[in-house]
Amino acid sequence: MRIIDIKAFEGRNIYCHRPVVLMTLDLEEFSNTTTADLDGFLERLLSTVPSLSSHHCSAGEPGGFVTRVKRGTYLGHVVEHLALELQALLGNRVIYGKTRLLQEPGTYAVIYEYECRPLALEAGRVAVNLVSALARQQPFNLDPTIEHLRKIYYSSELGPSTRAIAQAARARGIPVIRLNEGSLLQLGYGAYQKRVLASLTSSTGCIAADIASDKLLTKRLLREMGIPVPAGGVATEESELEKLAEEFSYPLVVKPLDGNQGRGVSLNLTSLEELQKAFRIAKKYSSSVIVEKHIPGRHYRILVVGRQVVAVSEKIPAHVVGDGLHTISQLVELTNSHPRRGEHHEKPLTKIRIDEITLAVLARHGLTPEDIPAAGEVIYLRESANLSTGGVAIDATDEIHPANSEFAIRAAEITGLDVAGVDVVASHISVPISAGTGAVIEVNACPGLRMHLYPSRGMPRDVAGAIVDHLFPKPVESRIPIVAVTGTNGKTTVARMISHVLAQRGLTVGLACTDGIYMGHRKIRSGDCSGAMSAKHILMDPRAEAGVLEVARGGIIKEGLGFDTCDVAVVTNLAGDHLGQDGVETLEDLAFVKSLVVESVKRDGFVVLNADDPASQLIVSRASAPIIYYSRRSDNILIHRHVSQGGKAVVLQKGRLYLLEAKRMEKLFTMRSVPACLNGRLPHNVDNLLAATAACLGLGLPAEDMAAAFRTFKSDPLCNPGRFNLFQLDNGAELIVDYGHNPPALRQALPAARGFCRNSGRLFSIVACPGDRRDEDIRMLGRVSGELSDYVIIKEDKDLRGRTPGETASLIRQGVIDSGLSIEKCWVEPDEEAAIRRALTLCKPGDVVILFYEKWELLMDSMSRCLPGFKIAHTQGLEPVGKYTGATHGQHRVAIHMNSYG
Repeated sequence: MRIIDIKAFEGRNIYCHRPVVLMTLDLEEFSNTTTADLDGFLERLLSTVPSLSSHHCSAGEPGGFVTRVKRGTYLGHVVEHLALELQALLGNRVIYGKTRLLQEPGTYAVIYEYECRPLALEAGRVAVNLVSALARQQPFNLDPTIEHLRKIYYSSELGPSTRAIAQAARARGIPVIRLNEGSLLQLGYGAYQKRVLASLTSSTGCIAADIASDKLLTKRLLREMGIPVPAGGVATEESELEKLAEEFSYPLVVKPLDGNQGRGVSLNLTSLEELQKAFRIAKKYSSSVIVEKHIPGRHYRILVVGRQVVAVSEKIPAHVVGDGLHTISQLVELTNSHPRRGEHHEKPLTKIRIDEITLAVLARHGLTPEDIPAAGEVIYLRESANLSTGGVAIDATDEIHPANSEFAIRAAEITGLDVAGVDVVASHISVPISAGTGAVIEVNACPGLRMHLYPSRGMPRDVAGAIVDHLFPKPVESRIPIVAVTGTNGKTTVARMISHVLAQRGLTVGLACTDGIYMGHRKIRSGDCSGAMSAKHILMDPRAEAGVLEVARGGIIKEGLGFDTCDVAVVTNLAGDHLGQDGVETLEDLAFVKSLVVESVKRDGFVVLNADDPASQLIVSRASAPIIYYSRRSDNILIHRHVSQGGKAVVLQKGRLYLLEAKRMEKLFTMRSVPACLNGRLPHNVDNLLAATAACLGLGLPAEDMAAAFRTFKSDPLCNPGRFNLFQLDNGAELIVDYGHNPPALRQALPAARGFCRNSGRLFSIVACPGDRRDEDIRMLGRVSGELSDYVIIKEDKDLRGRTPGETASLIRQGVIDSGLSIEKCWVEPDEEAAIRRALTLCKPGDVVILFYEKWELLMDSMSRCLPGFKIAHTQGLEPVGKYTGATHGQHRVAIHMNSYG
């Protein structure tokens, strides 16, 4: 068996609304072999992975998978179940999977759910190797494999504190983005985002964190503000210890000046020899060492979040309990074997290590690791009580005295921390601390949450939720408004129109479309940016106050969605473009892909559908949010039925847009007031306007704001570059630039272009088609061009998309010939610049040349070379725009001097 490809989808995708791995698997020699054909396969499988016996599979009950294997199933299906089970054995809650045949004789898509991406990818590879070995009756030792997977999981999965914060955020409907391979998370989208690094938040000041890391400075600030702290000093040389011991007297504590997690800390030192040993240990972690008075009592951690005490734990040092049989060293091994203990912070508790501090503590009591404690005897292995060194915690939240809460809150305020772990020693947390009876030992930035989430005794506390609520107190938002636009044609224009309206309301809008990524009025990336990564780019940008995201078919299939939910989804139309690619063979397949966007709409959001497009009904059943239909026909029967059932619709009637709702008909604005529609001469832009208006209504925007914004949206290179941009040549002809690249787009654009011919002028079309379309679709584009044009000039895209040079042009030419257009009126000029030059030599006053381009920047370069007077200007980082000389038909035009051709 061979893995052809394997990749992970992080968010919603066409297979599942949760993260999944997609493996393309070639069964090779086992293509026509089922499990029933392999003697003893099931027995070997269950002997290796016994827990597979409980898998339900399609039977819906335990043992269903075993039944399938007995009857005979293909090995790709077994790989799916194994990939899930290998993750489950490490504690991952994953259940969804499916396997489907992609191509005869044995290429399968194996899909399975995951929580931890690196683990899931490796689990898939291991599953293939395991099934392959069992099919060949070869031995497979699972134990080292599980250990290998465990290391991958614990090295890449979020730790308990960060994971708890992520879970608390998601439970509150706050989106979470992992920003690195460690513990850095973004909570929320765009301008509302906050960041956390474990329990360190974006509200934590750098100075506050620096103060907390300097234990001496922290103590001085606390002491000056009346907070009881241990007396002490700092030593950098061992020779300074004796003087400090005389000054503060035994027992003493030694710890690194800027250490953390209990590393290098020694408590209850009673002699110069112990002091010197402790000093040498602490020096391994810091160049300066604190020597301070030992405060007897119990050790507590008080967690302060946003000036509130949210949890208190009593910390118990690492210890073992004797049984009269095992040595201390053996008891440590037994304790460490508990599943709650991990190597570092990946589990609720940390394994105990016997190190030089442990040996010193044991020696102080006359013990060694080889001694056997009596049954029930408690042997403490540390004086310091940190979970990081193997300690445990007991919840004491309900026991803290209000005075001690006030001490902890003041300590956090003095250091400036919004989230602080205040370490206190007291006779009991229920007794007020005072000088001589207790003290604040440390104030910690980025405190660990494990002790509060997983106490060894007592009630777990939702401290992660407290941190999230501190970052997002009600009614603070965590999400920016998001509009997702999909469909076959018109997506980019609709997205730009919506973005324009939101921008006119003063919002900084992040727009991702096939033309690039825009933030506000500045283009920050060029190229096709209609996929998940571009959407994620917008949502990660702290400037974005709203997001308008074009979502293309290819991006959905290859990447899934880059957002979890949106407020409004727009489906402009569905037509047979891209059929025959990526498993999309029919219009129903295309609707299934596009409907993923519809399924992502919040229940209180809206889905916008085109009532004039019959294919839109293929999506209706996938919508759980209310639908707003739009139509150019106020008498559309679907509109009337929808409104009569309590729905909303936007329609065009006698040149004015109306909102229909129940028995109400609200005037919005006139189509004539929107220059992009050219008073109805661009029917496709009327459709786009209706869609954008419906989307804005779905966002709750006032009609007057839309009307004002649409009055300034033009079909020009500034507002809508490359979408029916109209230029005037100085010989009296017109040049139109458009992005149409499929038959339905040309059926709309060519009649509109002919409407600009004057005095019996002719229509010249410069056409091309992406090479990855089906032969019949490419020929159809040629046929439409021939039927609706007087002359056709055929070019080819720079990116041939797998075709040989001239192949696409030849198919288009066949279509033109099939249309009945005279062959003398059709030319093939594969190079775009040559095609432009030919059109310019042929056109006369009153003629219109419409050019369907591939790349906007390349087109601008070609036009500047073909038309010496064509001046390109850049304004505030926006797309190139021409120099305007006047306006007619409500549409700006650019005069182009044609001395070479005129």
